[in-house]
Amino acid sequence: MPDLEQSTQSEPSRRSTPSARPGQTIPSPRHPTHSVDRAFLNLERRRPDVRWDAGGVAYLSGPPPALADLRAYVGFRLGLLPLLTSRVEGGRRSRWQPDADFDVDLHVHEVVADGPAAWDSALHTALNAPFQPGAYWGVWLIHGHEPDAYAVCYRFHHACQDGSAAAMTFRAMLGEGEPSARPVPGRSRRAGVPRRVGAAVGLATKFVAGSLTVRGHRPHAAFTPSGERRLWRGRVPADTLRRIGGARGGSAHDVHLAALAGALSVWSARSGVPLPRVTAVLPVDARRPDEDQTWGNRCFALPLELPVRVASENQDGSGGGDVSLRRLDHVMATTRKLRGETWRQAIQDLVRFMPGRPTEWYLRRVLSPRVTNVMATSMPLAEKGSLGETQVTGTALLPLLMPGHLFGVGLSFFGDWAEVSFVTDRALPLGELLPELWERAVAELEESAAPV
Repeated sequence: MPDLEQSTQSEPSRRSTPSARPGQTIPSPRHPTHSVDRAFLNLERRRPDVRWDAGGVAYLSGPPPALADLRAYVGFRLGLLPLLTSRVEGGRRSRWQPDADFDVDLHVHEVVADGPAAWDSALHTALNAPFQPGAYWGVWLIHGHEPDAYAVCYRFHHACQDGSAAAMTFRAMLGEGEPSARPVPGRSRRAGVPRRVGAAVGLATKFVAGSLTVRGHRPHAAFTPSGERRLWRGRVPADTLRRIGGARGGSAHDVHLAALAGALSVWSARSGVPLPRVTAVLPVDARRPDEDQTWGNRCFALPLELPVRVASENQDGSGGGDVSLRRLDHVMATTRKLRGETWRQAIQDLVRFMPGRPTEWYLRRVLSPRVTNVMATSMPLAEKGSLGETQVTGTALLPLLMPGHLFGVGLSFFGDWAEVSFVTDRALPLGELLPELWERAVAELEESAAPV
């Protein structure tokens, strides 16, 4: 069993305030909600039938802890994560404030598999379990399938956190404390205010117009949702994605999206689900360099059409390598501007200053299946992680799965691996094939991009 007692003896109580590290700002006990937080809370009120939670799974090698020990461990670590012991109070001027009735036992749970054959059932129980009343997050310890392996599933309501804040939670709970590799605008502000305002307004106009042009689009019903989520995983070496992207002036995330488009092309043919159009919604972190990562949402959602229907140059369907590279070039041409400092600054300004009602309207529009039909997110997590004496061996992101979307796909960077996870509805045809098809599409890109 992991030695959790030793690892928590020197930690502060979950009721205490942690000491600040150099350069770290400790948030105040009362923290204003952001317009994106309020937007997700209002979306939940409007659509109580939708699961508005996301999260992640850490897979560990070693004997699992007892539930009581894990609850004690999480309770001590919460001193570094004040949001997780807070609740929303107030109306239009709502704030996160400490929850006097917070009880860690209501947030940390256990699912025991009845032997190896019951592992999938136990995992999916954790994925689909409801939160306790009034809770914004939960942790599930999953074990019983093997004596020296277990998993920890963390899920949170999206009003509580975005992906960057959740990655900070991972590092506080399981990581070694190293900072995220998230890209943020630099501290210098060479561009004048009029130019920044113009860029932000132009960005907003571009994406609002993009959401309106598909108002008449009626998405094809690929399947009848069951309401039960499933998780499928794949992985490739992280350096493989970086090498492919770097060779053509792109990023590892560009390669991921191009491989996703290739996987969807094959999946569509095998499953019989037509894909005349696939547009992914990409969450982008818009925190300023001085903003703490543990509180709420500072993200903006961008739609990006995936080049699934790229024709082969040859009538017989050969020349797949060339098709793969054309997909990558298409993705890079779209994301190149978004990676630039001007547009990233514009996204930051837009998220910082956009009022609540336009923010909610935009999120509602961009998450609609008339605009997007895949949620695609990626996040650097950590170089390594542990819980007591047990080591994290793998990770999986759990993106939002919206009604009418095909699936949510997450790419997590942990250690030497880029790990892809597909969150699908149980009724999605051949959803279990998606990770393998993505891995094959990455291999095809690697072969095509290799120097002759």
